[in-house]
Amino acid sequence: MEMTFTEAPTPDTFTAEAGRLLFAGPVDFVKGVVAMSGLPPADRVEICFAGRSNVGKSSLINALTGRKSLARASNTPGRTQELNFFALGEDRYMVDLPGYGYANAPLAVVEKWQKLLKSYLSGRQTLRRAFVLIDSRHGVKSVDDEIMNLLDKSAVTFQVVMTKADKVSKAELAANFEQVKGALKKHPAAYPEVVLTSSEKGDGIETLRAIIAGLI
Repeated sequence: MEMTFTEAPTPDTFTAEAGRLLFAGPVDFVKGVVAMSGLPPADRVEICFAGRSNVGKSSLINALTGRKSLARASNTPGRTQELNFFALGEDRYMVDLPGYGYANAPLAVVEKWQKLLKSYLSGRQTLRRAFVLIDSRHGVKSVDDEIMNLLDKSAVTFQVVMTKADKVSKAELAANFEQVKGALKKHPAAYPEVVLTSSEKGDGIETLRAIIAGLI
């Protein structure tokens, strides 16, 4: 039976409040990891954010946490060169992964990040869900498919979050949403609900918080 993909529904009051409380609590930077040996103990549920460079990942994390500079945004693509771990309350880790697809860095450095990324995604037992960010202006590109294929092989459930939804017309957003849904049908690890977000306007932030709060 073919999977049907839909937009994630607005959470009910109880679920929305659970998400609000989670992100209103402490969110602390733990460490930046450059090798698997540096990972913190796998003693809690983890969620991670993956996306190609300049997809708006840092802005989304800052919007979720209500903190302007928790995840450092940069005008230079590929600046996040490590796995950045944040403690989300006492029982979750939130992990900001290196941007993929383009990096203004030497090839050897890029290859090292990619190897670390693959090792983490395929070997972290406590990783409950990966959120794959897709730019609403562009839809799924081949580099996004590569990460999704890796998540399929690793049997890690991933959920697509479309960013910058306010930057396109309604017609263009609808067309790109259809393109994303079509691309996701090829990926068995894809979660069937897509979250449409705008970090600037706050659209979809409550929904994403509630989803993360529900992952225990």
